[in-house]
Amino acid sequence: MRVFVTGGTGHSGSHIVPELVAAGHEVTGLARSDGAAAALSALGAKVRRGDLEDLTGLRETAAEFDGVIHVAHRQDLLFSGGIDAVAAAEVPIMLAYGEALEGTGKPLVVAGSIGSPGQQDLGRPATEEDPALPVRDEHKGTLHARNVVESAVIGLAERGVRSSVVRIANIAHSTTDSRGFLVQLIALAKERGFAGYPGDGANLWNAVHIRDAASLFRLALEKGPAGRYWHAVADEGVAFREISEAIGSRLGLPALSIPMDELVLPGYFGFLANVVTRSYPASNAITRQVLGWEPVQPRLLDDLDNGHYFPAG
Repeated sequence: MRVFVTGGTGHSGSHIVPELVAAGHEVTGLARSDGAAAALSALGAKVRRGDLEDLTGLRETAAEFDGVIHVAHRQDLLFSGGIDAVAAAEVPIMLAYGEALEGTGKPLVVAGSIGSPGQQDLGRPATEEDPALPVRDEHKGTLHARNVVESAVIGLAERGVRSSVVRIANIAHSTTDSRGFLVQLIALAKERGFAGYPGDGANLWNAVHIRDAASLFRLALEKGPAGRYWHAVADEGVAFREISEAIGSRLGLPALSIPMDELVLPGYFGFLANVVTRSYPASNAITRQVLGWEPVQPRLLDDLDNGHYFPAG
């Protein structure tokens, strides 16, 4: 299959591309810079120069290929407009893909998130049958854009696109993780002199090794039915306290409870305070049953024990 991939040099994309190449697919990646082009070539992909702002180019390019995997984001918007601005910029991209692929039955696989608003604190594990709920921001009175994007992708199934969303776990870990949630927690522990957890730390976080997530993107591309969500989740729920204890153990630091009333700025968790108290258990049962996906890489706590998050010196 000839596959067009965006975000092929990012944490997930840099594993998705070689996963596809190893399975015999011909991969072309979108590259904005010379450095990205070189990185894609090194991964075994062909290169198409362009960027996410060129909707006409994305539409025309998508129409040329047998399938599309979209894991790129407008990170340049993060500091000016926050995560909602980043997600909102994806809506016209999804519409462009829809125009290119409408009526073809070709696959479009887009990265989503288990932690999208509306999927946390459900009182039970989130499942693949849970839609992206239209949660409203109490302060802005607007819909969370991440959910609008996921809903737009799923809606393309009604227009003859074999579209699906791979919801990536809140913690995506690997030897190449340089900016993820674990990296931030480790940096906090080093700065504060202890590894903190909220309250009793019993709230659950889901996780996946990024190489397992990459294999799920491939399976969704190759045989995933239209209009479905898939859960790239290996650890369905690990207590936050256990994560902190594992980090503390590797750093030789104590793991300590942060009282709930001390979590707000400028407390221990800083800007993460509004998410660390939540619980995000998630099931992968439907994904495994329908696509035959089986995580085989190290689980979260085992990967922390491997030491690559804690280089010597």
